[in-house]
Amino acid sequence: MKTVDTRGLSCPEPVLLVKKAISEGEYPFVVLVDDATPNENIRRFANNNGYTFEVVEENGEYKFTFTK
Repeated sequence: MKTVDTRGLSCPEPVLLVKKAISEGEYPFVVLVDDATPNENIRRFANNNGYTFEVVEENGEYKFTFTK
């Protein structure tokens, strides 16, 4: 499974990396996030565009799993 590691990156870069992963069409894929702002922005982007995902929070980090 493909992993997109956005930890340590500032917006809009995490959202752009998610868009790129979606355009590549490899599902499922995981996105790792370590900050509240990219977490909120990725959620908003995915919800507004109808993408299916689950999020698990662990030790202040978030793991998004995108599925088709």
